[in-house]
Amino acid sequence: MPKFAANLTMMFTEHDFLDRFAAAKKAGFDAVEYLFPYDHPPEAIAERLHEHGLTQALFNLPPGNWEAGDRGLAALPERGEEFRASIDTALRYAEATGVGRVHVMSGLASRQDTAARQAYRDSLRRVCDAAGAQGRDVVIEPINTRDMPGYFLDDFSFAADLIAELGLPNLKLQFDIYHRQILHGDVLMGLREMAPIIGHVQIAAVPDRHEPGTGELDDTRILHELDALGYEGFVGCEYRPAGRTEDGLGWMRAFA
Repeated sequence: MPKFAANLTMMFTEHDFLDRFAAAKKAGFDAVEYLFPYDHPPEAIAERLHEHGLTQALFNLPPGNWEAGDRGLAALPERGEEFRASIDTALRYAEATGVGRVHVMSGLASRQDTAARQAYRDSLRRVCDAAGAQGRDVVIEPINTRDMPGYFLDDFSFAADLIAELGLPNLKLQFDIYHRQILHGDVLMGLREMAPIIGHVQIAAVPDRHEPGTGELDDTRILHELDALGYEGFVGCEYRPAGRTEDGLGWMRAFA
C-alpha cells in the first residue's frame, strides 16, 4: 500500500500552516511534505513533527524570491552565490526535521542556453555532495510549462538522461503524475521505465489538480502499479482539494 504524505502547502489550508500538522495527523496521515518551510524556524517545524508523530517526506530548497516570480535558482548562472547559500539553509532545516530528501527547483531558463545547462549540472553536483554528506537524497522534478511557463526542467526524458549522465548516487527523479500526464502522457510506461531512479512520487487529478480519482486518469490503477513495481517511497498528495480537505479524503481511505 502506498505511504501517503499530505502536502501542507495545498491541503488543510483551512488552518494556519503550523496547525496543519495536527490536522493531517487527525485525518490519518503519518507523513507530510510542503513546498517551503522557511517562514518558520526549523525548531518550530521539528516540534510539530515530533508532537504529532509525523515523518517529513520532502521539501524544496529556497527558490529565490517566489513572490517576484523566481521558481528556483539551480539553472541560473548569475545566481550561483545565492544558490550555494540556499543549500546551507535547506540542510539546516533538513537536519532539524530529519527529512530524507530535498527537491531542487531548476528555475526559469531555456534548456537551449548552454550557460544554463552547465549551471544546472554544477548546481546538482554541489547540492548532491552537500546532501550526501548528511545521508540525504536530492530529487529533481520535471514541471509542466502550462502551470509554470519557462521552467527549465520540463521533460522527463531529459531528467532521466541527466541523472544517468551525472552518475550521482543520491540524485533521484521526482515523478509527479500530474505533471507527467500534461507533459507526455503514458504515465504507466513512464513509471515502469523510470522506476529504478524514482526517489519520490506525487499525485493529483488531471486537469484540475483536485483529489485523485476526479480527473481523466485511473489514479487507483496508477497507485496499484506503484505497489506492483515495488515502490517503497512516499506518495505526496500535492493536490488542491475541491472543497474542505477532510471531506475529499475518501479516495485515500480506500487504500487503508
